[in-house]
Formats: sequence, structure tokens, C-alpha cells
Amino acid sequence: MKILVTGTAGFIGHFVAGRLAERGDEVIGIDSINDYYDVNLKYGRLSGDGISRSDADSGSKVRSSRFSNYSFIKMHLEDRKRIEELFHVEKFDMVCNLAAQAGVRYSIENPHAYIDSNINGFMNILECCRHNKVKHLVFASSSSVYGLNEKMPFATSDNVDHPVSLYAATKKSNELMAHAYSHLYGIPVTGLRFFTVYGPWGRPDMAYFKFAKAISEGKSIDIYNNGDMLRDFTYIDDIVEGVIRIIDLVPGGNSRWSGMKPDPGSSKAPYKIYNIGNNSPMKLLDFIKIIEKEMGLEAEKRFLPMQPGDVYATYANVDDLAADTGYRPFTPVEEGIARFAKWYREYYK
Repeated sequence: MKILVTGTAGFIGHFVAGRLAERGDEVIGIDSINDYYDVNLKYGRLSGDGISRSDADSGSKVRSSRFSNYSFIKMHLEDRKRIEELFHVEKFDMVCNLAAQAGVRYSIENPHAYIDSNINGFMNILECCRHNKVKHLVFASSSSVYGLNEKMPFATSDNVDHPVSLYAATKKSNELMAHAYSHLYGIPVTGLRFFTVYGPWGRPDMAYFKFAKAISEGKSIDIYNNGDMLRDFTYIDDIVEGVIRIIDLVPGGNSRWSGMKPDPGSSKAPYKIYNIGNNSPMKLLDFIKIIEKEMGLEAEKRFLPMQPGDVYATYANVDDLAADTGYRPFTPVEEGIARFAKWYREYYK
């Protein structure tokens, strides 16, 4: 297949593009390489896929030196004209949209960045899929959409109408927009709600990454809500395996769907939502203890109140994912953090 993967300088997109290229798909990757966090990390991911920094910055289509079937173009999703030209020229079979302005707290400070990328950019993707007969659009949603929900574990059949951050609201909007296009134009669409992804080459704005950095530098770490939080930490390899299997699973309509008792996670249209999480939440303080062990240092802890936009717990019901793909995330947190800590020490010397 010929597959467009957006966000390939990002954490998940980098690994997904590499896996697809390894198995023989023709992959076109795009990314704006914005400076939301350290761009050196983004260029490092691209370099690992055979795309040099100078080639990436050229703005032209460049071929990977590692994979003959992988090319990269530096591009913004909100650049409607370039996105339309890209689809017209390349004629993709599938699209995996992982590009987005990430971050819950950053969305409170910079709301317009989220509308530009996550709403306008996603609209461009939907329109191009509509006009270019794309066989399957897979897109990144987020566990953040569960917002004020308290029933655990979170299931895709749950109502998710109470987000607590603009980031979460844009991801919920993506799901609604995707359903409308699936219903109107018959585009097969699958949304993936990721749960607290971690691992090597991860995002520096994530808590585990900040903890490792502070611990290694002998600085104190900030622990919100006094550490009384639960997170469904999910290792990157498990996320990528789920994404790959979903790309291959083109949804059909749910014949049992009823407007009298609507299931938010499916539809009569070829539309489906899945959770991808570890299905095993862990207390934040226990998670920190594992990081301390793997970094070989104990952290000085500063306990703070809950921050705006945060939620107390995340916990994924992944029964649909297991039933439809035969797959469940399996990497224990202890093993995943050990791999991350090893990478962190090597990368930052």
C-alpha cells in the first residue's frame, strides 16, 4: 500500500512510519517540525529513519537513506494548497494522521495553535481523503476526551461530552468531524484514543521524561495532586503494534447500531473508535519509584495541587481492540521504563 503518515518527526509517527517501511509499504511522511519542544529530538528521530536535517529542511520530497520506500516532506497540515497538491500527486491508498499540536497544559496558554493544527489541519486531511478516494483514514485521538468521566475503565461506548482542556476538545471535535465525513461520503475512518504513551525517543513535555531529566540533574521534581493520580502508561511498541493492526482493519458499518440507543464508538457508517492503553493503571508515585530505580538516583519531591486541565485517572478498556485485532498491549511498565532509561542515558550522555 501507499500510505501517508503525518507527524513522522513526532514520537508515535516516527515509529509507525519505520514499521510500515520495514514491512514493505510505500510511505510518505510529513511534519512541520515545530518548536513546541526540542527540535533536535525531532531531527534525531528523522535521522534514525534515514532523513538528514539538511534534507528535511529543504522542504522538498527527500528519500530516506535507510528505507528506499520511505520519503519525507516538511509541511504544515494547515497549508491547504500543499496538502491538496500532495494528495493529487501521490494518490494514497491509506492515511495515518498522527500530526497534531500536543499537550494539555500548553493548550491553556496557546489555544490558537490547537485550532490551526488540530481543527483546520484535520479538516484539510478529511477533504483530501474525500476527493482522492482514500481507502482508510486512521487518526490519533486521545484518552483526554474522557474528561470528567469517572466510570472505570474508560470504554469507547461511554459518552465523552465533558472535556477539561481545549486539547481534549479538539480531539473530540476530530472524532465528530470524522464521523460526519464517514457518514456523508462513505470514507472508512478509525480513531485511536492513546493512553499516556512512553518510551525511548518520547516527548520531553511528558511527566516521565521530565522526571528522568530532573533526577539525572539532581533537581527536584514537581508532583501534582500530591501524587494521588492513576495513569494507564502504555509503552511505545505496544502503541505502534496496535496502530499497524488498525491500519489493516478497514471498518464497515455496525449493522446493530441504533439511533434509539447510540453507541458513540461505532456507527452505521464505516466508522470506529478504539482505545489503545495498557489496561492496567499505576499510581504516579509507584511509577516514579521505577524511574528512580532505573536512573539510580532518588528524587527530591515537591508536592503540588492538581493543575488545570489534568484528570485524576486514566484506565483503558481495550476489549474491542482485542476482539477485532487479536491484540492487547503487553509490555510491563518496569520493562518499558528500563528501556527508556537506557536510551535516555545514551542519548543525553
